[in-house]
Amino acid sequence: MTTPARADGHLTIALISETFWEPDGAVRLRQRLSEAADRGADLAVLPELPLNAWSPASKEPSGDDAEPMDGARASAQAEAAAEAGIGLVGGIIHRDEAGRRTNRALIIDRSGTVVATYEKLHLPEEDGFWETSHYEAGTEPPRRIDAFGVPIGVQLCSDSNRPEGTHILGAQGAMAMLNPRATEEATYQRWKIVFRANAMTSACYVLSVNRPHPEHGVPLGGPTVVVDPRGDVVTESTDRLVLATIDARAVHDARRGYPGYLPVRARLYADAWDEVSRRDG
Repeated sequence: MTTPARADGHLTIALISETFWEPDGAVRLRQRLSEAADRGADLAVLPELPLNAWSPASKEPSGDDAEPMDGARASAQAEAAAEAGIGLVGGIIHRDEAGRRTNRALIIDRSGTVVATYEKLHLPEEDGFWETSHYEAGTEPPRRIDAFGVPIGVQLCSDSNRPEGTHILGAQGAMAMLNPRATEEATYQRWKIVFRANAMTSACYVLSVNRPHPEHGVPLGGPTVVVDPRGDVVTESTDRLVLATIDARAVHDARRGYPGYLPVRARLYADAWDEVSRRDG
């Protein structure tokens, strides 16, 4: 029988700054998830595309880097989560029946069932990050996920630099936004500003874990970061595994304080964005 999700207003999250695309990757993934579960984590978060080499280092797509939902990488993540008895945010380059490729996050419960997916919306196209050459942008907004006791949301890397997604998740009642990423160490301070602003203005936790080291000439790396709903950095670490506990009371307090209590004015802004969309498509 699967252990039910916690219902005490807390969620302990293991942020694992490690990739698993090498030949021993599946074995190491099982080990890391078991370690996280043994240390009390309810949910583990891996970096962006954790079972893929960083193929956007080049404009040339690889023939075997994408797969359907029952592919080897997706199955390895689901099986490892079930074996460890822990939830998991992982991901794949998804290829559908029509051949469309997207950067898809997989949200997996502790039984190994995929309970939600999310596709990256904002794709860079520059040196080291030739992402539009490898997959298309997603077409659905982020949505609240209720599989883990505390409501969460997921975005991928550059999506955080368009704050609408985090704001929507906060307005939906998500208490934490989880952001797997692949960024350069030299740009981390800019990312931290964005994470802090998104957390404070949406009154939710923001947690992000990065690919840990340079790959294929791209200087990837930089800390795991956890920001609380007031916008304060509570964790900033290059450790391989970092634990953080989400506390629903901190979110409720932030939403009663400034700027959390300010009205969202969703209809007003939706109408304004509708006008913009009519001009720019």
